[in-house]
Amino acid sequence: MATGRTVFQKYARVYVSGYDLSGYARDIGPLTVDFDMETAAAMTDGVKGGLPGHPTINVGTLNGFLDTTATSGLHALAKAATGTKNVMVPIGIRAAPAAGDPCFVAQVEQKNYITPLDLSGAMVNATVEYAGTTAAPTTSLYSKAWGLLLHANSAVTAANTGTGVDYPGAAETTAGGFLMYQVLAGDAGTCTISIDDSANNVDFLALSGATSGEINATAGTSAIVALGTTATVRRYLRWQIALNSALTCTFVLAFVRG
Repeated sequence: MATGRTVFQKYARVYVSGYDLSGYARDIGPLTVDFDMETAAAMTDGVKGGLPGHPTINVGTLNGFLDTTATSGLHALAKAATGTKNVMVPIGIRAAPAAGDPCFVAQVEQKNYITPLDLSGAMVNATVEYAGTTAAPTTSLYSKAWGLLLHANSAVTAANTGTGVDYPGAAETTAGGFLMYQVLAGDAGTCTISIDDSANNVDFLALSGATSGEINATAGTSAIVALGTTATVRRYLRWQIALNSALTCTFVLAFVRG
């Protein structure tokens, strides 16, 4: 993980419900966490105050190219129209996304799929609009969407014995959090993706509840898993995998602290 400024269009990636759409996408956004202001005042009060309520979390609009590649192309995936989508947008810092880079994580609804009229002779564009939600099924108790990437898009064939990603804000947090995994490729077997945590980046233990359970190691496999809102999460986090009957798995993993 590097630090400093970066270029979104060049170094961001887009993963939607177990598919890598980065090769079809031109841009996505805005990535928003938008709080409604809840007011409580009488009509005669000279000053009216308010407090932020539960936020609407959204990934905005995905603009890309119409591509009819079977199963994995933008057209093939988006033409089915509405439905709940797990969307992950990691942003690399002057390079492709790597462990420790910021990552926006949201469970949203696909609102529409549009192929606009273009008379310029350019390639046919495709647009997918998403509708944010104030009560995503698995994250309704959390008001955050920005987390850290724990595993960038790559294949693994064995368990992780390396170090983890540092959370410099505190030695640990005690407000839970949630993970999102996106399995992009694999074989016909199964695997279990999970997270380990550590206080010193040496001694790791499985983070209780932070596991996918046994899943298929095939493209199109994705979910959010939420911890309890009082769960303790130690400072360092690393990806972990158990290859049950699968021999390999290509996946992306992120975690958002509560």
